[in-house]
Amino acid sequence: MTQNKRITLYDLQLASGCTISPFVWRTKYALAHKGFDVDLVGGGFTGIMERTGGRSERLPAIIDDGKWVLDSWLIAEYLDETYPDRPMLFEGPSMKVLTKFIDGWLWRTAISPWFSCYILDYHDLSLPQDHDYVRTTREKWFLGGRTLEESQAGREDRLPLVPPLLEPLRQLLRETKWLGGDTPNYADFTALAVFLWARSVAKTPPLTEDDPLRDWLDRGFDLYNGLGRHPGMHSLFGLQLRDGDPAPFVKDGGGAAPAPLNRGAGTVPAPTPVANN
Repeated sequence: MTQNKRITLYDLQLASGCTISPFVWRTKYALAHKGFDVDLVGGGFTGIMERTGGRSERLPAIIDDGKWVLDSWLIAEYLDETYPDRPMLFEGPSMKVLTKFIDGWLWRTAISPWFSCYILDYHDLSLPQDHDYVRTTREKWFLGGRTLEESQAGREDRLPLVPPLLEPLRQLLRETKWLGGDTPNYADFTALAVFLWARSVAKTPPLTEDDPLRDWLDRGFDLYNGLGRHPGMHSLFGLQLRDGDPAPFVKDGGGAAPAPLNRGAGTVPAPTPVANN
């Protein structure tokens, strides 16, 4: 076990030095939450096998007192199992299940559509030596043979479609300070990592200036001495809507919330009548 509170973390970076991987972002937050100082090993997409001594083709990876641990989820579990005396990332098995649900939902709701909207930016912001790798692999693996340029084109039509889908997250955060309750936990870090990924590549903002998610996001980016505040990042806020674009969120939290709590007779408002045709 580490005695001097330092763990080595292998990062995945853009040319600005900003972390690109949401998986590395959540690991950075996990290590900070546990109170570890981090020795960061930087680098881009190419050369990962060389940097890790042939142990992995993907990141993150950590070294703790000579022990290698791969994969962000396995790293989080390792940190809780090895250091239960430090703040926990998961409070029991049920929190792991809920965190996986939030992760999967946000991946399909946000990262999946945003990926095509920012894929050319993603390429242009990567390290020069990574450009060929990013173009070749992303066009082959994720874009069905379309070019980066073809995939990103028309994003002004697609970007406004994503914010309304995030309403369940807004509704939840109207009821609680953090996804973890009174204090953040790995559910928050997993969700924040999605938006940190977007901040790293979003030359055009994905959220409107007045999005209610701003409060939780700003507090999350400020955690651990501003861990989520890197000078190479872009703003999430400032999406310009056009006539005909959907409303980005439900005003005043109404309309999409669950039914109000039943506090006894006379406390639940009557449903709005529906006119007959």
